[in-house]
Amino acid sequence: MADTVRAKRQRTCVLCGMKAGKGSLLRLVRDQEGRVSLDPGGKAAGRGAYVCSAACLDALLKSRRLEHALRTKIAPSDYERIAREFADATPATGLIPGEAPLKALAAAREVQGR
Repeated sequence: MADTVRAKRQRTCVLCGMKAGKGSLLRLVRDQEGRVSLDPGGKAAGRGAYVCSAACLDALLKSRRLEHALRTKIAPSDYERIAREFADATPATGLIPGEAPLKALAAAREVQGR
């Protein structure tokens, strides 16, 4: 029997539609309590949505597409908190926001002790 190679699943940015591997996109997650937050490890339980860059995240936070993707209402204070979480995570990586892969964000979070 021949060995078959499985293709890696591609995730899609909810704003621009760019397809990439899981490690290249930033995941936002809605947990069971309905709270939306940044998921730097990409493994948190809940409904997720992926974003490819800081520019897409900014545009996503200004539109209602995140609410549609996560199937929940999001308060303005939650949008501000998500933007702060992203801003707090990216300077520690030393990378330009929008170019930081998910793994670098997860490493920054571990360094910050979150």
